[in-house]
Amino acid sequence: MELVIQPGGRVISAQPGANLLETLRAEGVPISHSCMSGRCGTCRCRVVAGEVLESGREIKRTSPHADADGHYVLACMSALTGPCVIEVPEPDEIVTHPARVLKAKVESLDALTHDILRVRLRSPKPLDFSPGQYATLQFTPEHIRPYSMAGIAGDELLEFHVRLVPGGRVSGYVRDTLRPGDAVRVSGPLGTAYLRSRHEGPMLCVAGGTGLAPVMSIVRGSLAAGMTNDIHVYAGARSPQDVYGLEVLRTLADEYPNLHVHSIVASGASVDARPGLVTDAVTADWTDLSGWRSYLCGSPPMVDAAALVATRLGVLPNHIHADAFYDAA
Repeated sequence: MELVIQPGGRVISAQPGANLLETLRAEGVPISHSCMSGRCGTCRCRVVAGEVLESGREIKRTSPHADADGHYVLACMSALTGPCVIEVPEPDEIVTHPARVLKAKVESLDALTHDILRVRLRSPKPLDFSPGQYATLQFTPEHIRPYSMAGIAGDELLEFHVRLVPGGRVSGYVRDTLRPGDAVRVSGPLGTAYLRSRHEGPMLCVAGGTGLAPVMSIVRGSLAAGMTNDIHVYAGARSPQDVYGLEVLRTLADEYPNLHVHSIVASGASVDARPGLVTDAVTADWTDLSGWRSYLCGSPPMVDAAALVATRLGVLPNHIHADAFYDAA
């Protein structure tokens, strides 16, 4: 049977029942992949015509527009059942970091705010990842949660920001029990909201709460790669007491004129931040974001609202890269 690959319209032959990702890789079709087991989401592609059979997935989060303009599947979890047309997203932005399981140890735990802890881990082996991706941290067999890397590959330590959720079983363990020297199992990298390093247009980065962690990774990664794109970071917080990380971003902005940092608090007066919501700030500052890429990280309502604003202002749906954080009590 025939399998048509877009963009380009290349036609390849495939056997019924064959795994879609294995078929694409065997034919040299560039496609992102990592875990090979439906967890990381990086091999997501669109079925333009025809059908494939997709087995269960465990993907945590993906684009808010994932099914707005077609049927998306994970290639590693999909079997070919007949002739079809497949669209592989962004073949020039392929990432193929092999999924790894590392045995790390806690180097330090620091309070960033009244309810956010910075957890730094030391691993004897490096974790290769793209800025903006996340990993699953297993503190014990009963305490497992995904957290985004706040640093970049090559840093001496892996850094994660953990919000202390009221009644949260995992964050409560991190606060009350985890100590320097404890072992932590790190699995990753995961996630599709990674930095697109070939993009040359402006970048909009919207972060809410600990969504600042992947945004800091994306910002540092773009600057380390020599990208000169204008980068506008909108960091939102509930109150002045919830603001963190601005000193790091503003130090970078002093060194790199293409980085612009905007701090917004929803309530309470602050001399360093604008009042209101991050979505209102973006709407007030811009009338046209055509040609931009947007990276949206934070709570699902904030991510959804920011995605609507970005779309309304002209950002293409496939240029919106979202990382929605879900609480688990």
